[in-house]
Amino acid sequence: MDVGTQHFFPSYGWDGISDGQVYADELELALMAEDLGFDAVWAVEHHFEDYSFCPDNTQLLSFIAAKTSSIDVGTAAVIMPWNEPMRVAEKVALLDELSDGRVRFGMGRGLSRYEYGRMRDIEMSESRERFDESSQMVVDALKTGVISGDGPFYPQEPAPIRPAPSRSFEGRTYAVASSDDSIESCARLGAAMVMFADRSWPRRLPSIERWRELHREFHGTEPQAPLVCDFIYCHEDADVAKERAEAHLGTYLASVLSHYEIMGDHFADLRGYDAYAAASGALQKMGESGFLAGFLEATAYGTPQQIIETLAARRELIGDFEFAPAFRFGGLPQDQAIASMRLFASDVLPTLQTWS
Repeated sequence: MDVGTQHFFPSYGWDGISDGQVYADELELALMAEDLGFDAVWAVEHHFEDYSFCPDNTQLLSFIAAKTSSIDVGTAAVIMPWNEPMRVAEKVALLDELSDGRVRFGMGRGLSRYEYGRMRDIEMSESRERFDESSQMVVDALKTGVISGDGPFYPQEPAPIRPAPSRSFEGRTYAVASSDDSIESCARLGAAMVMFADRSWPRRLPSIERWRELHREFHGTEPQAPLVCDFIYCHEDADVAKERAEAHLGTYLASVLSHYEIMGDHFADLRGYDAYAAASGALQKMGESGFLAGFLEATAYGTPQQIIETLAARRELIGDFEFAPAFRFGGLPQDQAIASMRLFASDVLPTLQTWS
């Protein structure tokens, strides 16, 4: 199994923490990853709020790449409707050149009304069309070295990408896919499906199988393994692990509910977010405590052996997957995040990396 680390740069849950300290703490973990044996460092794109703020993950990852020698660096994800496709293609190609081919390129379309509302001239109801148009432009540009487009949102005269992409991105392209239309877009791009451990895996399985089926239909090949992100706390004592994980995961979940307004009614009025509108109604009936219970059931935390058993059961259900745990979330003290990551690396990671 390929195992990376995921970095969100949140301040929600840490009283009085400065933005600079958030970056110091998160980067401390990211720069530990190579020596601890992880395969990749992943960074998100988010703006404005305590939930997460990493406004340019390609720039962030250029710093990581310069500080390391072999570990891959991945965008999880570049939010395509918020970015000019030509500039995305140039940044990714440049980062791949500077890192000697260590880039994994992940894309998403965005879910936060707050973030969309502060992106000039970008309507959230256009996100699906914008994503589909721009993502295909960038995928094609990284393949051919030329970006062009004749769509309504990003008309682009053919222009060369310099430095020219010198390596194939086949097997290195990812797309966040949580709704049915996102799953189809992901499959059309030939990208690996990216998802978070935020719901029941038996309920998630049909979506994963649908993505695999569509990939075979569109490309005539088998898709690569999907990428899954968990929020992990690892400790030798099961009781300590349970107490700390559930407390800080609860705080993290509160930030999710605030940032994404998951239980809000606004999704019903947004074109392209039908799946989220339906989920919002279900979550309103379930309530915050029910949502937390489902979230805790889906993610992996506990002792090293408990985490291995949880991930083995998931793999038995959904098949092989890439893994990108996040170790810093929900106000977890930095010394505990470091200890958790080190224990995971010493007692869990070697077992996972034996799984084909």
